[in-house]
Amino acid sequence: MNRVHQILFLNRKTLGFSIGLIAIVFGALGMTAPKSDMPRHEDMVTAAQKFLEALGPGLGARAVFPFESEERFKWHFVPNEMFKRSGVSIKEMTYDQRKAAHALLRSALSSQGYLKATSIMQLEAVLREIEDRAGTRRFDRDPELYWFRIFGTPSNDSPWGWSVSGHHLSLNFSSVTNELTATTPLFTGSNPAHVLEGPYTGLRILAAEEDLARALLASLDESQRAKAILSPTAPKDILTENARRLNLEAPTGLPVSEMNENQRSLLMRLIAEYIQNLRRDLAHAKLEKIKKAGIEKIYFAWAGSTEPGKEHYYRVQGPNLLIEYDNTQNNANHIHAVLRDPEDDFGEDLLRKHYAESEHHKKNQ
Repeated sequence: MNRVHQILFLNRKTLGFSIGLIAIVFGALGMTAPKSDMPRHEDMVTAAQKFLEALGPGLGARAVFPFESEERFKWHFVPNEMFKRSGVSIKEMTYDQRKAAHALLRSALSSQGYLKATSIMQLEAVLREIEDRAGTRRFDRDPELYWFRIFGTPSNDSPWGWSVSGHHLSLNFSSVTNELTATTPLFTGSNPAHVLEGPYTGLRILAAEEDLARALLASLDESQRAKAILSPTAPKDILTENARRLNLEAPTGLPVSEMNENQRSLLMRLIAEYIQNLRRDLAHAKLEKIKKAGIEKIYFAWAGSTEPGKEHYYRVQGPNLLIEYDNTQNNANHIHAVLRDPEDDFGEDLLRKHYAESEHHKKNQ
């Protein structure tokens, strides 16, 4: 079974949902699953241009913001009733506009990432049914309430960006040139994390994010666990929330320098699970940047119960890497997980370098 299928076909109980989900996502849009994980940067530019063309002047005017706009830094992962989104939602789009929106998603994400993103959207319908049966629904759980925004003018040689955001999904891309693209913050979430009732019983969209971390934790000896486990109580959410800039203290927990080869391998597999949601060249660049900063400088930390089904949290932190994962809400069946770059969220470090080099170039002409 290949990596794409492992995301959804996690056990026999999920099989029916997985087939149905893929049929909904691709069939309703009149498209087939993406065949390649290696689009070029030009493909993302073209996809953004075609998306704007499909929107036309009316919706297009609502979707586009200046690249320097503060809107580029506004993101969240809570329901829309708690954080009002801007841009154009899928709900407002025609068939052709939706196809263009999904083409833009596929231009930046791997097959794994695209299926996770669309599965998170579709999980809103599952959550709506669960909450309606229990009589607990407070929010409009709608798979079409995800908003797309374009910042600046899509280009191969000047800064621009785009985002998609809604409940439990926030993807942010900032392109400086065709060779420099920032890909964080990248947030994924799942409620329920493990569907326990109804026709989709057994579904776990973010299974690997939990299972790989548990495998690493289980591999630690007593002295390593004493360093890795910071507290018997997990925080109630990811600590960085939706902050624009990260103000992080020095990493705590167990450093990679004190892990054996197998443990290092498990940690890198965990990191890769987050990064490989990106298309292959973006993921490769991200991993190389992390390795260049020094794998031995990365720390793994855990808080909360070590027992499956109980509240837990973990963090992976390095010079240019932060992963936070929290599963504490709804009786520890509600995941929030984020990938961030303390140096370059929203491409701010890339932009500083780009503008500095441009100014230097002008002075030396």
